Amino acid sequence: MIEPFDHIYFMKKALLEAEIAFEKGEIPVGAVITIDNKIIARGHNLTETLNDVTAHAEMQAITAASSFLGGKYLKNCTLYVTLEPCQMCAGALYWSQISNIVYGARDEQRGCINLKTKLHPKTNIKGGVLQDKASDLLKRFFIIKRNLN
Repeated sequence: MIEPFDHIYFMKKALLEAEIAFEKGEIPVGAVITIDNKIIARGHNLTETLNDVTAHAEMQAITAASSFLGGKYLKNCTLYVTLEPCQMCAGALYWSQISNIVYGARDEQRGCINLKTKLHPKTNIKGGVLQDKASDLLKRFFIIKRNLN
């Protein structure tokens, strides 16, 4: 039997957030945070809109999830994000004690894996979920940006 809510289902929701960022001219990264198979927070990059280098999709989602739960810890929560978290976001996820991180595309240059950023010891990480869709959206965005400049 197929679970109605699986990693692909929730990553598609994160990809919808990335599309919103794309339409706003933001780097298209989207995120959702779930608990008990329910989305409790959504976020997408807002660094240009807010003129804030910390306004990454994950940071937006962490803030919204903490507000929803009424506390700073995201135990028993899962972050679905279209791009592997950067060092800054991985640090915030460490402090949030999030239980699971599921990402789409790898970020070979700025991602937390190659930079060896520590995650909380109880955090599980899984990559490659709908990575082609996430990667294609990012590639499309940067092709358009390059052609405009």
